Amino acid sequence: MLFRRIIVAAMFSGCLLSTASAQSDSAARLFVELNSAEDVASACRLTFLVKNETGQPIDGAVFETVIFDTEGGVLNLSLFDFRDLPADRPRVRQFDLPNRTCDTVGQALINGANSCVVDGSESDICDSTLTLSSRVEMELLG
Repeated sequence: MLFRRIIVAAMFSGCLLSTASAQSDSAARLFVELNSAEDVASACRLTFLVKNETGQPIDGAVFETVIFDTEGGVLNLSLFDFRDLPADRPRVRQFDLPNRTCDTVGQALINGANSCVVDGSESDICDSTLTLSSRVEMELLG
């Protein structure tokens, strides 16, 4: 009887551990916010706030990004290099869209990670945990 109780207790604690693990995995996210868009010289400068809440430092993240005009037409496709993203430390990254004013840009689409390096190897963490937001009228899609 005591042996059965020990087995049941061990099984129950295993279930609790796997539930806790699943909950912490679902909380992991790579948060990318389009924080501002401003005209600078002859370019539209996009400023992003990035919070790596995955629990793992990202050695390098490059996202394929599509820029659309206000009518929905594709203006260009670029690779935005967000560089290293330490765990639990915010980073600000800026990208200039040359020969363009911000009022001609309607949306930015993060098409996916072109490269995402964690511990020296490619990882899918940049795609699987990506969460997008925008503080400006310009929409950030993903």
